[in-house]
Amino acid sequence: MKLNVLHLGKCDYKKAWDIQHDILAKRQKGELGDTLILVEHPPVITLGRNAMESNVVVPEEYLEEKGIGVYHIERGGDVTYHGYGQIVGYPIVGLRDKGIGIREFVEKLEYTFIKLLKDIYGIESGINPEFPGVWAGNNKIVAVGLAVKRGVTMHGFAFNVNTELEHFKLIVPCGISGKDVTSLQKLTGSSIEWDHINKMVLDYFCKIFDYDGFEELSI
Repeated sequence: MKLNVLHLGKCDYKKAWDIQHDILAKRQKGELGDTLILVEHPPVITLGRNAMESNVVVPEEYLEEKGIGVYHIERGGDVTYHGYGQIVGYPIVGLRDKGIGIREFVEKLEYTFIKLLKDIYGIESGINPEFPGVWAGNNKIVAVGLAVKRGVTMHGFAFNVNTELEHFKLIVPCGISGKDVTSLQKLTGSSIEWDHINKMVLDYFCKIFDYDGFEELSI
């Protein structure tokens, strides 16, 4: 099975969210195969089903002034930030067709980045049993938050590549106090070539999830 990939480039969060729902409905009906949406969002804050409003630590007026949107969405988890320099991926995957459950799906998603970071950059990372995502030491580099609708996944991951880490001070990331976030740029000491790392994310996703390559999808 090949994976469909949809590159949205820089795209407003609400527009990408609507596209997710459209592809989700088509995947549920069997009109479309498994699809990975890759996107880079302008600064935005999203709150999952279990989020506490208090984990957004700046006033609503400040966010409005800066043009930073806030969305309550259907994924699991607490609050997170998306912004430029971050690769956001939305896997729309039929779990039954893949023969896996949601726990194994999350584990494979985390392992995709653990292996990529080790193979390409020599960076040791891993999981924290208490908190989803991928961690380099005490710092999160990949956030993971999913929803499953009629056996099909949506939402997904946010990989800090050249991300402006100061913006995470707007929130308590994922509702976790006492830990921090990091980026590939910070860990390597240099800006990361964007097209290359996007290709690596796609390649490793296909490898870990056993797809026979990918096909570009257009909308």
